[in-house]
Amino acid sequence: MEYRDKHVVVTGGTGALGGAVVAALLEAGALCHVPYIHEAEAERFPHRRHERLTLIAGANLADEAAVARLYGGIAPLWASIHIAGGFAMAPITETDKAALAAQLETNLVSCFLCCRAAVRAMKGTGGGRIVNVASRPALEPRLGAGMTAYTVAKAGVAALTGALAQEVVGDGILVNAVAPSIMDTPANRKDMPKANFALWPKVEEVAATILFLASPENKVTRGAVVPVYGKS
Repeated sequence: MEYRDKHVVVTGGTGALGGAVVAALLEAGALCHVPYIHEAEAERFPHRRHERLTLIAGANLADEAAVARLYGGIAPLWASIHIAGGFAMAPITETDKAALAAQLETNLVSCFLCCRAAVRAMKGTGGGRIVNVASRPALEPRLGAGMTAYTVAKAGVAALTGALAQEVVGDGILVNAVAPSIMDTPANRKDMPKANFALWPKVEEVAATILFLASPENKVTRGAVVPVYGKS
């Protein structure tokens, strides 16, 4: 897939999946813009010194002004990939309003604001691509038992993807999402040591799907929330 000299924002780009996406984009020739909050994230990021990578500090993606500044400095924007989010597992009886709001802010509000900023940047430039990250419970809500706040937030991301895809197709902007199951990451292996890791999708495999959806080669797919479950 050809990304040579194309500007791409990757939120959550310093995480496990984000790192795989950024690595693949850099290999394909993209100019990557990766916001982050904590300095430790940038310090341990393996691509931090790559000539086509720009790390952007202090970007609160749930803050309108911060998101506007982030996207206002990138032109022309080809793609925006929204991986940033958060996970919390708790029964509803132990999930208060603040915990629900935190999941909505981290997962849905941040995605919404980044989508809005990306659309504003892409309009009038011939179009572009947006890829969001939902989750398997967003498509199969019964799997969200014990993590209802997270499931509701990610279901919102899925709904946002479909609605926005229809809204902006006339501007040449194709909007899609992926919905991963549990991915094979060091953190997940540590948290679930007895799981069958061979069934989990690898982050590089999920990244490959994201790269296609965000690429110029994707000419017709829009409004999709693509399951990326591996064998699980």
